[in-house]
Amino acid sequence: MAAPGYLYMVVGSVGTTIAPWMQFYLQASIVEKGVTPRSYRTSRLDVIVGCIFAVIVAWFIVVACAATLYTHGYHSVRDAAEAAQALAPLAGQYAHILFALGLLNASLFAASILPLSTAYTVCEGLGFDSGVDRKFGEAPFFYWLYTLLIVAGGAIILIPNLPLVKISILSQVVNGMVLPFVLIFMLLLINKKELMDEHVNGPIFNGIAWVTTVVMILLTVALLWGTFRGGAG
Repeated sequence: MAAPGYLYMVVGSVGTTIAPWMQFYLQASIVEKGVTPRSYRTSRLDVIVGCIFAVIVAWFIVVACAATLYTHGYHSVRDAAEAAQALAPLAGQYAHILFALGLLNASLFAASILPLSTAYTVCEGLGFDSGVDRKFGEAPFFYWLYTLLIVAGGAIILIPNLPLVKISILSQVVNGMVLPFVLIFMLLLINKKELMDEHVNGPIFNGIAWVTTVVMILLTVALLWGTFRGGAG
């Protein structure tokens, strides 16, 4: 059996690539944009292209980290400063600027999309009006929740000596562990003929989705087993 540390990173890598919040945000944005069956193919192509680019970017991140951080002895990065310093052999004296720009881009994306996805999900579950196409007076609960989530996230980041790298990885591992629950219910819904009509999943898509779900369940079980077994030992 693979080491718990290795499984931890595998589950985290999948969790950050197929995060549960993405599924909720995607369906909410599709509804808000008013996508009809006629434009369904275009929307699906948009998602497929995005997925392909996400995997390509993730691959390059792994390769870049292996060629810079790991090669130069940075096997345990504690903060962004250490990561920027390790990039110096590749990017020279401007490594910190290069890393800062990449981190800024990722941070702005996360700070806007993740709270938005949560606000969508909570409002839909509780029956409140939601959507960025609405005015504040039309969806006050949605906008106040969205604002509160952004402020809360910023406040947590400002806590001194917080192990941000470990927290970031842990959050993605949790995403990977809860992902099967989301996928199972999505697959049950997408295969309901009375709900999806002609757009139900075909055998190929079902096969890929169910294999992914089963693999994530097995990885999660193996990770938990290895962790508890190691702790008990």
